[in-house]
Amino acid sequence: MSAAELPDWLPPLTEPPDDPWGPIEPPTPIRPHVVRPGAMDSRSGSPALSEPVWDGPPVPLKADRLLRPFPVEVFPGWLADQVTAVAEATQTPTDLAGSVALACLSTAAGGKVLVQVDRSWVEQVNLYTVTALPPGSRKSPVFRALTGALSDAEEALQLATAPQRTELELAARIAAARAEDLAKKAERATANPQAALADATAAAKEAAEIVVPELPRLMTDDVTPESCVSLIATHGGRIAVLSAEGDVFATLTGTRYSAAPNLGVFLKGHAGDKIQVDRKGREAESIDRPALTLGVTTQPGTLQGLAAQPGFRDRGVLARILYSLPVNTVGRRNNRAEAVPEAIGTTYSDALRALVLLLADHDTPHHLELTPDARQVLLDFQDWIEPRLHPQTGQLAPITDWASKLAGAVVRIAALLHLAHTFTTGYATPITADTMHAAERIGRYYLDHALAVYDLMGRSDPDLDDAREVLAWINEQGNDTFTRRDLLRAKNGRSGLNTAADLEAPLRVLTEHGYIRLRESKPGRGRPSIAYDVHPAALQTP
Repeated sequence: MSAAELPDWLPPLTEPPDDPWGPIEPPTPIRPHVVRPGAMDSRSGSPALSEPVWDGPPVPLKADRLLRPFPVEVFPGWLADQVTAVAEATQTPTDLAGSVALACLSTAAGGKVLVQVDRSWVEQVNLYTVTALPPGSRKSPVFRALTGALSDAEEALQLATAPQRTELELAARIAAARAEDLAKKAERATANPQAALADATAAAKEAAEIVVPELPRLMTDDVTPESCVSLIATHGGRIAVLSAEGDVFATLTGTRYSAAPNLGVFLKGHAGDKIQVDRKGREAESIDRPALTLGVTTQPGTLQGLAAQPGFRDRGVLARILYSLPVNTVGRRNNRAEAVPEAIGTTYSDALRALVLLLADHDTPHHLELTPDARQVLLDFQDWIEPRLHPQTGQLAPITDWASKLAGAVVRIAALLHLAHTFTTGYATPITADTMHAAERIGRYYLDHALAVYDLMGRSDPDLDDAREVLAWINEQGNDTFTRRDLLRAKNGRSGLNTAADLEAPLRVLTEHGYIRLRESKPGRGRPSIAYDVHPAALQTP
């Protein structure tokens, strides 16, 4: 399809270069240290041949990357206009509204649609999105502006089921009264007790079969793992946890109420694995294909805390989340920005409400397929990812757990984009290559931000983690020099830095970043220990 044939909602796509994401750039190298002519050693009074001055401050120990902005232009018009207008009205980054918008689409479609990628690969369409910004970033107003339409849709579903619930409630009362009456007669029967018992039993079964459905729910914001399972079971196998506060993690995983996190619903609710819960004194709950949506706005510090939670990484919790770490706009906001135009807000609300109500009619999930061209786009993307996962040479090796799920996330996003664009014209058509390209752009956005977030959590680069640990020790000592022997003695048995070989990588990182430099050894008796000078600024690094 040529650029001129692309649908109006999708801007022309240019052919990407061989590697549009590009390599992960290493930290800016420190220039060689220089010696000022005539410089003297203040301690010995001799020329400072081995005491060069420091050439500039150290480079911070973090993976500085230019994070691409959220590609809002790939959304259909009704959604792109709302996201852009909300970001402008609240003077917040578009990333925030864009990620919350995806969570809203996931709430509408989760549990109602599946993607048949190939014969053996079936992907759900529910997402976990987490956007991190500091306090005072107006997260809550953005959240309300985008999730309000879901509340309207939820109310519409409840109104639609009200007559049926009234009828069933009345039928249940009558059946229960009849069963109770026949049970009393069976107790008193003397002429034909077996027949009376049979009538009472049949009436009790009939009463038990009348189930009054709960009022339809689409979302909640503060729920325990056990309650979350019950909500999913009660509401057709799906629920969305949407919250403007990061405390939802503590509640959802159980860490707010118990020492051990309960991650089962979090893991199975994303993958669609069957949930079977048997509790003493309560009816068993079974959900064949649960679909949990998570849409959370939180603070960067919360993400750092997540990494420290037991089981969050090794069980795959962190790998299931699409992270967004936008640029903070606080201090540069226009407090006279125009509100969201009424027409844009109304169009958005009507469209999202219509999408929810349309998909709510599916008793079983609708299966979407890919066109052959869309499948090829996905295969090309998988081929691009695979070599970057190599444990020794791959740029994505530090986040293999997350990056291994990226292709699946792109499929889910493609399905949501497809539904958002076609729900008024016929969404049963296959997902196209153009839509898959658009989803890939969003996937690459989240890839950039995942690398930044994993670095924030101290989990993206083991060498950087070890370098930070050594730098912390240097600060504790407060000395302007140290030896490798001193460091090894201090760390041996207290961390993973137990041998001289373990120290090579972190010391190299600190040297490359300009925190330390190798000190020339002086002739003498015995085998001298390798020594390092410490940059004065390193002793001020928290």
